[in-house]
Amino acid sequence: MTTESPAGPPPARPAPSSPPPARLAPTTRTFHGDTVTDEYAWLMDKEDPATIAHLEAENSWTERATAHLAGLREKIFQEIKDRTLETDLSVPSRKGGYWYYTRTEEGKQYGIQCRVPVRPGETAPPTGDERPDEEVLLDGNVLAEGKEFFALGTFDVSPDGHRLAYSTDFDGDERFTLRVKDLRTGEVLADEIPDTFYGSAWSADGSVLFYITVDEAWRPDRVHRHVIGQPAAADAVVYHETDERFWVGVELTRSEKFIVIDAHSKITSEVRVIPADTPAVEPVLVAERRQGVEYQIEHHGHRFLILHNRDAEDFALAYTSADAPGEWVELIPHQPGTRLESVDAFSRHIVISLRKDGLTGLRVMCDGSTDTYDMTFPEPLYSVGLGSNPEYDTAAVRISYTSLITPDSVFDVDLITRSMTLRKQKPVLGGYDPADYEQFRQWATAPDGTRVPISIVARRGVARDGSAPAVLYGYGSYEHSIDPYFSISRLSLLDRGVVFAIAHVRGGGEMGRRWYEDGKMLAKKNTFTDFVACAEALIRNRWTAADRLVARGGSAGGLLMGAVANLAPESFAGIVAEVPFVDPLTSILDPSLPLTVTEWEEWGNPLESAEVYAYMKSYSPYENVAPLPYPRILAVTSLNDTRVLYHEPAKWVARLRTVAPEGQFLLKTEMGAGHAGPSGRYDSWKEEAFVLAWILDTAGAATI
Repeated sequence: MTTESPAGPPPARPAPSSPPPARLAPTTRTFHGDTVTDEYAWLMDKEDPATIAHLEAENSWTERATAHLAGLREKIFQEIKDRTLETDLSVPSRKGGYWYYTRTEEGKQYGIQCRVPVRPGETAPPTGDERPDEEVLLDGNVLAEGKEFFALGTFDVSPDGHRLAYSTDFDGDERFTLRVKDLRTGEVLADEIPDTFYGSAWSADGSVLFYITVDEAWRPDRVHRHVIGQPAAADAVVYHETDERFWVGVELTRSEKFIVIDAHSKITSEVRVIPADTPAVEPVLVAERRQGVEYQIEHHGHRFLILHNRDAEDFALAYTSADAPGEWVELIPHQPGTRLESVDAFSRHIVISLRKDGLTGLRVMCDGSTDTYDMTFPEPLYSVGLGSNPEYDTAAVRISYTSLITPDSVFDVDLITRSMTLRKQKPVLGGYDPADYEQFRQWATAPDGTRVPISIVARRGVARDGSAPAVLYGYGSYEHSIDPYFSISRLSLLDRGVVFAIAHVRGGGEMGRRWYEDGKMLAKKNTFTDFVACAEALIRNRWTAADRLVARGGSAGGLLMGAVANLAPESFAGIVAEVPFVDPLTSILDPSLPLTVTEWEEWGNPLESAEVYAYMKSYSPYENVAPLPYPRILAVTSLNDTRVLYHEPAKWVARLRTVAPEGQFLLKTEMGAGHAGPSGRYDSWKEEAFVLAWILDTAGAATI
């Protein structure tokens, strides 16, 4: 008779001593007479065990290659944690008879959505004091229990406050299951709809819910109408967008009078409306789509406000009848250089969000008058925008304000007296003093003579002799602006003497619509040369030196990182590319991939145009890997990302190692997350600590 010992933990896998080799399996493609060989296309097969094994081997190598930073990673994580008020409360927003807010609790990963009734005579939101009448609407920690990933898509309370529509994603692929909760009983109803997208809208009486689903390319293309209590199979398709360039969205106007169905491509839009009190009627078209014309609407009394770019590059404001949409009547004419970005209507005021001279702003227009005023702010660099403003009948609005040195702040603004009341500034524990830091606006000159703004923050007194380590962040696509913002985690860099800078490169929207147009399609290379010019300006002005400068960017900003690695490897000590779009030509050539067709108006269509094909090939990071003296590169991706697929950075790193074997290239893949990375706040802090430790090590500041 023999006896066996109880099974213990499996033996530890020996740490790899070298980067994992990626097998070569050449495949070819031919377009416009050009044949290209891709040795690593096999990594596109997510279901192949060899793909998963390779990604896991890369993770093991990355962990070994950065093992010496484990202590620093833990130290930075603890710094982020120690500076953060873990048990906290957002500023409550009033809607009807309730104050709505989100709170967090120490030790818990996710927010808790709550509300309390408005007490008689209560005109200001409650403070952080506990309220015995608090109602927990949704606890993300309960929903996420036992899950590696959790994300909330829709969170939508019906106009009468009786029902909550919410949707959850447990994989990171942005495919949500929609549910409805009865807030009077706490019961989650039998209504359950899988595979929905972001966005929803209630009918006026809360009996009907509109929601969105996607097509096979994961493009949101259908708006459905669901009657509460009926099976989802009976839901009617209210609108189906057949043009593969267009996405659809749905929302209820602030006035709660109309459901708005918005169909938009990158450069064209079309809006339909349904009266919220008659949700079964056919949608009414506001204005037919016209190629290159974008517009958005906002309901305001008897009219729809229309923010548009029809013969107005930086947009203008008009209105049309809400009863019978037709002719557009000008309200604010086009003013070149002042980009109108959005319009929000309240019962007696209109607030326009805009940007001018590289800064955001807010303009107020009183109802019945063309008189306007712009809100003013004291700092030379800042970001401002409207916050949560669910109430239509109000003379006060909530705004959010931040800068590179000012923590996120929430103000209530009286639109009549123009007075501002600070409701809350994000706490930064540990004795943070903004006077210890300085922010600057400087300019670089691109090769074509264009002046490119740079926002810079550093701890006061940092030497301007080239000895300081630095991080240069960039994005530069989709007219998305990277405005000055405060970051608790960034303090772990600044307090170690690191200079942090944002390159406001073309392709973004910082300097208006022309800034965007000059950094897309066949002008995309301006994005890359702008960024290199910003790096050179930092070095020339002695903020840092090339061997101490690390570049960082994500998604389309990851494309920027890959492009500048090929364009100017000598300008950087290291590059962090997060969920990077580094194989754009391969992806944009394949219309079966998620979201490809919708991207043609941003990048061009290389299937149809030989010129676009050649241009994209000339800058694609993967296509242009060469035996260059690359800086250190850290690529971070997620297996379930549906926006930039994981195989792009995986292939890129494999080719870099083969073509430039002397380089130091790392790939880190989150095996259970999506485009935004880990979902829990503590997990996100750990991920950020990992990246910051690598940056400090690469910039020669890991011992500080």
